[in-house]
Amino acid sequence: MLALGKLLDLTLAGREPAEKTQLTVDGVRMRWLAEGALEVRPPEAQDSGMDLLLSAGIHGNETAPIELLDRLLHDIARGVIKPRARILFLFGNPAAMRTGLRFVEEDLNRLFNGRHESSSGYEAMRAHELERLATTFFSVAHRTRLHYDLHTAIRGSRIEQFALYPFKEGRAHSRRELGRLRAAGMQAVLLQNKPSIVFIAFTYEQLEVEAFTLELGKARPFGQNEGVNLQPLERRLKHIIEGTEQPEDSIDGLELFSVAREVIKHSDRFILHLPLHVENFHELPKGYVLADDPGHACWVIEEQGARIIFPNPKVKNGLRAGMIIEPATLKNLDQTSE
Repeated sequence: MLALGKLLDLTLAGREPAEKTQLTVDGVRMRWLAEGALEVRPPEAQDSGMDLLLSAGIHGNETAPIELLDRLLHDIARGVIKPRARILFLFGNPAAMRTGLRFVEEDLNRLFNGRHESSSGYEAMRAHELERLATTFFSVAHRTRLHYDLHTAIRGSRIEQFALYPFKEGRAHSRRELGRLRAAGMQAVLLQNKPSIVFIAFTYEQLEVEAFTLELGKARPFGQNEGVNLQPLERRLKHIIEGTEQPEDSIDGLELFSVAREVIKHSDRFILHLPLHVENFHELPKGYVLADDPGHACWVIEEQGARIIFPNPKVKNGLRAGMIIEPATLKNLDQTSE
């Protein structure tokens, strides 16, 4: 196997490869760009016109997606997978991956769309570098652009695998992408309702990429992910990479949710009235006092069928401590497209 197929080993060891560019026996070019960053380019005659960014390890302790990308890279380097797409593999937070921590200084996935400019330290510099790498990768005109940012969650979930679809004013949701997500094993999609500062928001809003966060189960250490079923996603990624997808995927059975409100922690007096280990998609009855922040706000559930997602009262003041979501349908979306 080509040495560049061992990007994860290089990243965890903090080493640069001796050879920055290598070719497989099929003429696929693998090029090391920076720590945790590798571009794969098929021969020109085999190029399908797809540019695919696969990122994992934005949080260093979310190892199942990292291991998935490692398997894909191994198969490409050995010639088992024969790419027809350009691919950028990114391991987002190498320093946190090496220590097994979510982050080193601050949450990397809260530092995009310019947010890193008002911060300093390792994660801020890394966010800037990831934006630069993505911008360069997606700079070629007239190509299909797709970004999957792969995560696992710090808590359990009543819907184990789901996707987040970012927001941009006036931009349509794609039925094609919803079908692709369903075929990849996603059980639900959360449609966001305002711009954000996460990685997919940057590629979606600034680079015109179809971009999604995929939540794939519970975060576990390296080598302990037997309970995380990534087979449907892995199969679909191989089809995307090799250009062998079906032209149309059904969205039947895919649950859709939209963000009703964000719960923002304003002060150290903030209280979230939920059990410590409450699961994502926990149902919230009307009238329930979800949280209060004396002198700032009180969140009482008004929505029918409301649920909580990403509850985290330990975030810094000014950041989101959870999202109240509600069921959505294609009929009540602003726009849909093929």
